Amino acid sequence: MNIIFAGTPGFSSVSLRALVEAGYKIPLVITQPDRRAGRGMLMMPSEVKKTAISLGINTYQPISLKSPDVFERIHRENADVMIVVAFGQIVPKSILSVFPLGCINVHASLLPRWRGAAPIQRAIMAGDEQTGVCIMQMEEGLDTGPVFSECRIPIKANDTAKSLHDTLAELGAKALIDTLSKLPGREPVSQQEGPLVKYAHKVNNDDALIDWSVSSEEIDRLVRAMNPVPGAHTFFEKSRIKIWETMVLDQEGSLGDPGKVIALAQDGFVVACGRGSLKILVIQRPGRKKSSSAEYVGAIRLKIGNEFK
Repeated sequence: MNIIFAGTPGFSSVSLRALVEAGYKIPLVITQPDRRAGRGMLMMPSEVKKTAISLGINTYQPISLKSPDVFERIHRENADVMIVVAFGQIVPKSILSVFPLGCINVHASLLPRWRGAAPIQRAIMAGDEQTGVCIMQMEEGLDTGPVFSECRIPIKANDTAKSLHDTLAELGAKALIDTLSKLPGREPVSQQEGPLVKYAHKVNNDDALIDWSVSSEEIDRLVRAMNPVPGAHTFFEKSRIKIWETMVLDQEGSLGDPGKVIALAQDGFVVACGRGSLKILVIQRPGRKKSSSAEYVGAIRLKIGNEFK
């Protein structure tokens, strides 16, 4: 089976390596153009490009897949299927129909719940008890195609977006290899309609702002969902503070004005929420490295009654 692979971040690289290790021929990897990143704003390749180069596979980085030149470049490979994993661009109908086996996508949710860009973060934020991966036949709609297979896992109480990302990347790669081993011949099943449809819109800094008026559980989920990017944040005396690790202490009742420090402890300080309270364990001041909240308390002489907003 001849495969064209399209992907961009580290999540995609896991599937790319799995395909190579399984012996599939991949003449071409398509990934996003290099972007400026880091403090020096240097041009940086995607994780998939770095992986492809290390594996000796040719890479192609079109700005858009809609160009006729891109269609011709892809068509020349005479591939049987295109595997798409977190590529970051819409695949047009002209390309979807090129391959005898179509385009197959690895998606990090239990479709039709959490279609879209940020399924991992949204599942944690929503308090979902489980998530997983789906191997899907792509069509023109956003994550709307019929599903070949799904694998489910529980979301643990201490899962962050990073830990769940890494688990699902491995799970998705294994499910992809299993699905490909049964093609052609295995038909996907349409299960994408009904009340379970939910969209996972891309998260941004506005999503990451802590609202202390909600419950301690909701804030804890937000902190975990925004770890490592972009990081949940709050404000203290006009400085933006990032919160990286928390512990739910109380889940019911009001223990003080939301956002106010109500207790100091050796391993952290406690903040009142709209319902319950939250112990802050790991924190980060502007321009500083992450630190324990105990270090933060000493550095700024935090007191009971101080308020985060």
